[in-house]
Parts: sequence; structure tokens; C-alpha cells
Amino acid sequence: MADYREMWGKLDMDLEKHDKLCAALPEMFGSVYLTQENRPEGMNYFNFVFSEVHGLRIKELEDHKKQGGKVLGTFCVFVPDEVILAANAISVGLCAGSQFWVEDGEKHLPRNLCPLIKAFVGAKVSGTCPYFQSCDMVIGETTCDGKKKAWEILSDYVPVHVMDLPQMKRNKDYSMWMEEIKLFIDEVEKLTGNKVTVESLKEGIDVCNKKRRALKRLYDLRKVTPSPITGLDSLLISQIAFNDDPKRFTEELNKLCDELDERVKQGKPEGKKRIMITGTPMAIPNWKLHSIIESLPAEVVVEETCTGTRYFENEVNQKGDTIEELITNLADRYLNINCACFTPNEGRIDDILRYVKEYNIDGVVYSNLSFCHTYSVEYNRVEKALKEAGIPMINIETDYSTEDSGQIKTRVEAFIEMI
Repeated sequence: MADYREMWGKLDMDLEKHDKLCAALPEMFGSVYLTQENRPEGMNYFNFVFSEVHGLRIKELEDHKKQGGKVLGTFCVFVPDEVILAANAISVGLCAGSQFWVEDGEKHLPRNLCPLIKAFVGAKVSGTCPYFQSCDMVIGETTCDGKKKAWEILSDYVPVHVMDLPQMKRNKDYSMWMEEIKLFIDEVEKLTGNKVTVESLKEGIDVCNKKRRALKRLYDLRKVTPSPITGLDSLLISQIAFNDDPKRFTEELNKLCDELDERVKQGKPEGKKRIMITGTPMAIPNWKLHSIIESLPAEVVVEETCTGTRYFENEVNQKGDTIEELITNLADRYLNINCACFTPNEGRIDDILRYVKEYNIDGVVYSNLSFCHTYSVEYNRVEKALKEAGIPMINIETDYSTEDSGQIKTRVEAFIEMI
């Protein structure tokens, strides 16, 4: 990583503080990932991407900017990457999953707020995340009250455009969301100086659909008993999907899936309990819950989260001869995401019950970040639906620290024994 210090310096980063993060991450990754046995060869690419997460990928972003391109940061699966690609810009995910940034975030935000929000604000204000420092603009959205107010703080540090996401899914809400996408296109065109055309938007849709298809292929392979890949490795792949070059990522993931196809033919039942995780997203390097579950006789085979199925389910229809038609297609796909910010949100419960059958689930872990009220309140409805379906569930509320890891392991171990 030392070779990149000059680049980080030009990005106005706090190098001394960033060194501490760079020193901790490899050790953490090694203890969680490299201690796994019999990993697929195709995971070597994703190991490499993580090893260069603050290096080579940032250099690619900077090279793009030197050629006149722009980089946009996003925090949510509702922001249409297709539009960003159509304007020849690069989209990178900025949600932060480390306790490292929380302290700096708490200098600007209340302590009793979701750690994800505190971490991404801390990452920017501390100048220790090169993705934030590389962004020409960040795109926020109104998925929760904490985020809505956090954008005001971030706007003191970087240009911010906020997409106003509807809270319901009526006809007028679809019309409103289409208008938001049009406003977003205007902002992206203004920033990049590039016009979003029917052809370029169709190309953006094609790239994103192919990435979704590859992720869906990976998740479909996880339906097999036993799964040919660990939940930990699948989580890493999903996390990397938000930052890696989409075409390269899709190609490498399909190569891995080819290898997993062969593994499926040789797989033998292992007697592990098949677990679904549902709830809040898990941004890099938040691997705590998967690591705990898979240290026990259990395997995580699906995540109904924004770093799981919600990211790739449902493709955007590419048919359309006008921008208006393609925007309608984008609105249809994106408002079909069943986030807890919507009311009512029966679609999410339908998804969970469907995955229980498709993935042959033995038990569900409801994962909730501390002070995430939307998912915390929705637990009640999910618990009721799963109880009626006869599926065991446990509720785990946690943050990014490791202090509660022992307690969580004890609870999950008892849950698995009860199953």
C-alpha cells in the first residue's frame, strides 16, 4: 500500500490516521477469510480486489478523472447506476461498515444513531476513506430520517444531490419517482457534461442487468445442499459489487460460478443448518454475524438485505425507444425493491417466505443495526409471518464493535441447537 501514499496525499487524506486503518484491515481479513478451508480458486480475484480496495481501484478512479470523467458516490440500492454509467461516469458505494469511523461521526451526530450513518459521516469528515475523497458528488436518498439529516452535514464537505424516495407504492408515487429520476439525470448531465441518450441509457441498463444476472446465478447456486460456497465468501462478493468495475466484476463472478457448477456435482450433505439473514445491510468490513454463524454447524445460504437479494433481484426492461419509456422501466424496477422504509411493506414478507422455500431454510436470523428504527419496528410483522409458517427466527441487534461477539455466539449457538 505504500506505493499509493502520494496519491492519497493528493486526495487530501489524513495519512497518519489512514495508516492505522490500513494496518488493521489485512489482519482482520486474514483471520475471517483466509482461515476458511477449501475455498474456490475463483475467490482469489475477490481477495485481490479487497487487498487493493484503497489502492488499485482508487487509482482507476483517479485515472478516469484525469481523462475528464466523474465519480459519483452512492449510499443506497435505490440510486439507479444505469444513469451514472450512461453519462460515462463511475458509481461507487460509500456505505461504511467499520467501527473505525464511528468516533469521528459522533462528533457531528448523536450517539444514539445507526452506526452505518455515523460511520459514513466519520469516513468523510476524517479524510480517511479514499472513495469519499475521490467523489465529485455524492447521491443521497430519503430512506430514513437519520440519513435525511446526515446529507446536510455532508454537504459542507462535498456536493450532494438527494433523491426523494416515496414512502408508499401508489400510482402517484411511481409518477413522483419518475420525476426524481429525471431530476437525477439532469444533475448527472450537468456534472459530467455528457448527455444521457436512449442508446447510452440502454447500454447502462445492459451492464447493470448482466451484473444482476451474475449475482442471481451465484445465489441460485447457494440453493443447493450443501451450498458450494460459504456465506462469508458470498457476502464479500456482494460487498465488492458496489465498488468494482461492473463489467470486470461480472466476468470474474461468472468464472467463479462456472467453478461452483463443478463443485455442485461433487457436493455431499454436511448436516449444517441452512440459515437466512434478513434485515439491515452489511457494508465492508462488517463480517461479524456471518463469521459467528459459520463458526457453528450452520451455513448462511441467502441474505434478504440490501447487500444481498434486494441489490440484484429483478432486471430493468431494456425495451423502449424514448428516454421517457426507459425512465418508466427504471422506476418500475427500483420501486419493486422491498425496503422497510415503505408502508405498507407486505412485499418484503412475501420475499422472505419465498426464500424460505427456495433455499430450504432451517432458521432465520433477523439482523438489525442498533437504532435502525424502520427495520426494528418491522421485526414484529416478519416474526408473526414466520411463526405462522413454522420457521424459527432469532433477533440480533448489534453495531460494528466486537464487544458483543461472545454474547451473540452464545445466543446463535442455542438457536441452532433449538432448530
